[in-house]
Amino acid sequence: MPYSASGSTLPDAHRMTLELDQFPLEPDPPAVQTSLAEVIGSSSHGVDAAYVHVPFCFHKCHYCDFYSIVDSSDRQEVFVQRLEQELSTATTHIEGSLESVFIGGGTPTLLRPDLLRRVLQSIDRHLPLAEDCEWTVEANPETVSSEVAEVLVAGGVNRVSVGCQSFTPRLLEALERHHDPDNVALALERFRAVGLDRISLDLIMGIPGSRFEDWAFDLRTARSLGPQHLSCYGLQYEPNTPLGARLLRGHVEQVDDALEADMYEHTCSALSADGFAQYEISNWARPGQACRHNLIYWQGGNWLAFGPSASGHLDGTRWRNVSRLASWLEPRGSTPVEDFERLDNSTRRGEQLMLQLRLNRGMPVAELEALLALESTDTRRRALDQGRLDGLLERDQGHLRLTDRGRLLADSLLCQLV
Repeated sequence: MPYSASGSTLPDAHRMTLELDQFPLEPDPPAVQTSLAEVIGSSSHGVDAAYVHVPFCFHKCHYCDFYSIVDSSDRQEVFVQRLEQELSTATTHIEGSLESVFIGGGTPTLLRPDLLRRVLQSIDRHLPLAEDCEWTVEANPETVSSEVAEVLVAGGVNRVSVGCQSFTPRLLEALERHHDPDNVALALERFRAVGLDRISLDLIMGIPGSRFEDWAFDLRTARSLGPQHLSCYGLQYEPNTPLGARLLRGHVEQVDDALEADMYEHTCSALSADGFAQYEISNWARPGQACRHNLIYWQGGNWLAFGPSASGHLDGTRWRNVSRLASWLEPRGSTPVEDFERLDNSTRRGEQLMLQLRLNRGMPVAELEALLALESTDTRRRALDQGRLDGLLERDQGHLRLTDRGRLLADSLLCQLV
């Protein structure tokens, strides 16, 4: 997962975005380096979560750099068959029970209801889920029928994350995001009608052409829908996306950093006044509604990954499944992996610092001192000390944490710790 934005004062977990016809429906075939069995071995591990990637979309948004395809070959059924096979091998790797399952994409709710039902049944059958497992599915509001909502809740899903991005049509058009803003409320009605009321909404700030009043309207509209969780990300111009290429060509203008900072500060104050607690740089929740899955990421937990281009992590080893549907569908005994890395101890410590400092509570000072004592140089300690001198970090209730100003300027600090 990307954690920061280049060229901006706002750090974001998901800044997202050559014209579309310069991008093939699928990337060139990647080199399959190895298999998952060779990367993580045959023994079981303590695993906290699972991520399942469904790559299908009915349209490729111009900001999105996650692997997704507009599938003209109707490969949904063979995808589900292969995913069922992949999930069936999971139990050999898992010790204990999973605290979270997250199905993302792509657009998982684009799967036909009968196939979506099979995916959920396979997860329930093959993964050892904790009794209180948080089970999230991403949804595009255009794909949420009453039947889809019923399939989700019957399958055990207890949380949905709805991609709104904006409620302003011209800003959705700027992103090449195809949905009717009015359908967000309709989707939420359908979820709540079947008892699925743990709802998160995603918004993007800093969309080209946006004004402060546009963002205030989007945020106000999202709050009026009564979600338990809000993710508010700044737009990232990824280099391998149409929007990123348009920026390089001068065909689109970035929102001014100062304006985006004003948007962010308004978000913090408005959501706080409305009873939301900020628990991470870009995430706010009602009491008890923080996203458990993302907390596992930020706290350096272990998760398995299923589906093409999905990324996983186990005890300092991270990998990415092959990122082309056709290659992933080829019959194999183990998941094909195109990229993996075994982190050395220093890199793991740096990532632990960076990730925990994204959280509002920060890092316990005792834990921090124990970590820094293992360092062979004082580079990271000096960066943290300078952060305190610059007013970006503070000690509070036994934790080192970002200040309000520090959250605005976190990129410049956190990049020194990795």
